[in-house]
This record gives sequence, structure tokens and C-alpha cells, in this order.
Amino acid sequence: MVAAAVLLVIGAVTQVAASGLRQPNVAVVFGVLIALGELVRMVMPGNREVAPIATAGAIGYALLAGVGPRGAPKDAPFGGVPATHSAFQVVAVTAVAALLGSLPHLAVGRPPRPDAVARRVISVGVVALCFRPLLGLHLGWRMLLVVMVLAAALACAVDLGLAALIRAEAVRARFGIAIRDEFTAKAGLCAATAATAMLIAVATTALGPVALAVFTAPILVTQFAFRRYAGIRATYLQTVRALSRVTEVGGYVERDHSRRVAKLAVAMGRGLGMSEGELLELEYAALMHDIGQLSLGDPIPGGATVLAAPGQQRRIAELGAGVIEQTGVLDGVARIVRLSSDPYRAPAAPPSDGRVETDGQLPPGPPLASRIIKVANAYDDLVGDSTDRDRGAAVLERLRLDSAVEYDPSVVEALSRVVDRRPRT
Repeated sequence: MVAAAVLLVIGAVTQVAASGLRQPNVAVVFGVLIALGELVRMVMPGNREVAPIATAGAIGYALLAGVGPRGAPKDAPFGGVPATHSAFQVVAVTAVAALLGSLPHLAVGRPPRPDAVARRVISVGVVALCFRPLLGLHLGWRMLLVVMVLAAALACAVDLGLAALIRAEAVRARFGIAIRDEFTAKAGLCAATAATAMLIAVATTALGPVALAVFTAPILVTQFAFRRYAGIRATYLQTVRALSRVTEVGGYVERDHSRRVAKLAVAMGRGLGMSEGELLELEYAALMHDIGQLSLGDPIPGGATVLAAPGQQRRIAELGAGVIEQTGVLDGVARIVRLSSDPYRAPAAPPSDGRVETDGQLPPGPPLASRIIKVANAYDDLVGDSTDRDRGAAVLERLRLDSAVEYDPSVVEALSRVVDRRPRT
């Protein structure tokens, strides 16, 4: 994808150099907006690099039908002087402006992610190549608005699709899960960016370049809100990680036990098709699953709760869930921790009238996140930080033998796949 973006930019710059820059004043104004947008780009939860102001400016330039009312022909769309720049000029201006906007970041050692920049360039290029040729058909303003809406929707679809491909490859997730996560995380911002791009294009055609400053304000406010949300979420995760280390500092569990369990659990959950929101709750619960051990008078040897009696395991989980509930905002995490000591399938209790059930139905087990933590915790309790693959294989076999009732077989197999992907030593 990066190579495709580079080739597209090289071709666009070559074409513009050969044919000349059309309406350079307009190109400079939009280029400045795109550069400023790249300068204030941000990272959303999930390590998603976005530049909504730059993207809105670039798509707005791609959708631009004209500039200002002065000297415009009477039949010009929205009353503006027709914009004569080509789709290749849109790509060239976007790429050059993005590079200029990234220079301050490069100077302080924060280079942009190549895949994120390539995704933005390709999305803008697709919209420009589809929309700019249609201006030669002299469509009426109503039809032109419809085409703009379709082009803006296409920009969102291309961006989300490319982002999902990148994420699926990066975190080893299924594409269907990745596209769902990207839509959930970025659909609102994508819609705001596309709407702002259309406003910029229409307003600039009707009012001139001065409209850029007015109609960029809404996306700036939206970006500020998303930045605050990302900061709050990062603070939550840092707080949970710090809280999970209390059991290690107190000597109740081995060093980095909670971190290893969380890493295993998230990898297993991703392999089992959990969404990003579910994975975040799973990570919180895995980090804090042993916090109930703080109530024990005598620590369990090695902190291995898998070796404790079932009653003690339930007590630890219940106490840990009670601590988490005190936060007032992590009730779902508390429920996961509370049920993480329950067996996958418990034998059905006999009816109160003494009759024997014959349908073979078992009561429903704990939620998937709880089952994942139970398996990940048992594995790390018995393996620890050892990299001995024979030891890991022996523990996996032990978990499989107990998977009829104690552990979910599908979760154990997910753990096996995660362990197999680890580098051999």
C-alpha cells in the first residue's frame, strides 16, 4: 500500500510539473490547511493515527467545483469561478502539504506512520480520480451535490477498508472483525470529516477561500473532543496497570504475572473473534484478576491460584470483583473477574423434588472473557516466565484433560495457537 501511494504521488507530481500548476493561489490555500492538519494530527485509541483537518481539506480540494463568486459565469455551480485543477494536482498538493506539515514532527523524532499517510493519500486520490472528471459534464447543482455525497461516502469506505486491512495484518485479526472495529472506532469521525469536506468545497465555491477558516472550525472542535477521549482512555489503562502491580509489589504473585496473563488473554480473545471494546474489557479484567489476593492473610505459594481450593479461588475472585466495583465505572470488568474462577461447565444440580433430568442439558457457563482469563491464568501459573516449549506443551495437555468441565475446549485451543506463534528458543 505504501508503494502504491508512492507511485501515485510520483505520477501526480510528474504530471503537474509537465502541465503546470492550475490556480496556484487556491492550491496554496488548501495546501496550508492540509499542512496545518498534518501538524495537529492525533493518535486515537487502538494506536490509530488520524489527521481529520488535513483529510477534510484534501477531500474538500478534490470536491471543489469553483472558487468565489467574483467573475463567475451565470451557469457556474454555486456561483463560483470553475476550478480547473486536475485529480493529479489534488494528489500532488496533498502529498507535498502532508510532507511539509510533518517536518516539525520529524524534527523532534515523531515521524508519521507510513501506512497512515499512504492510506490518506490513496483515499484522497480515489475521490479525486472519480469526481474531478465529472465536472466536465456540467452537472446541475442538485446532481453535483448528490455526486459530492457519494464521493465523500466513498472516501470514508476506502479509508475504513484500508485501515481494516492494516489492522488485520498488524494484530492477526480476521478482516471482518477488523472492519467492524474500525467502523465502531472511526465512523463518527469519518462522517464529520466527510461533511466538513463537503462544506469546505461548497462554501469555497460560493464565498471564496475565506470560507476555509469558518468551516474548518467544526472539525477542529471534533478533533479536540476525540483527543480528550483518547487521553482519558489512556489514563484509565495506565491506572489499571498500576493497580495490577500492587499484588506483585506485595509478593502475592510472581513478577509480571498479570501483564503476561493480559497479553495471553487479549491474543486469545482476538483469535476467538472478540471486538475491540470486548478486548479492552478483557485486558482490564486480566490485569486485575488477582487483586482479591490482597485479602489473604497468607499468600498462596507462588501466587498460583490454579493450585488453590475451588472455594478459595471463588473467594479471591469475589473479593477482587468487589474492589473493582468500587471504581463505579468498571462493572462489566468486575463481572468478568467474579466469574473467572467458575468452571466452564458445572454438573447440573438435581431437581428439588428428587427427579432425575434426562435431557442432558447443562446450565450456562461463565461469559467468554471469564473463560479466557481462567485458561490464561492457569497456563501462566504453571509455566510462568519460562520459555521451555516442552513445559508449555505439557501444561497445555493438562488443560486439555480438564477441558470437559473445568476449561472451555475452544479457549484452550485458542491458547495453543497463541503459544505456537511464539518464537522458539
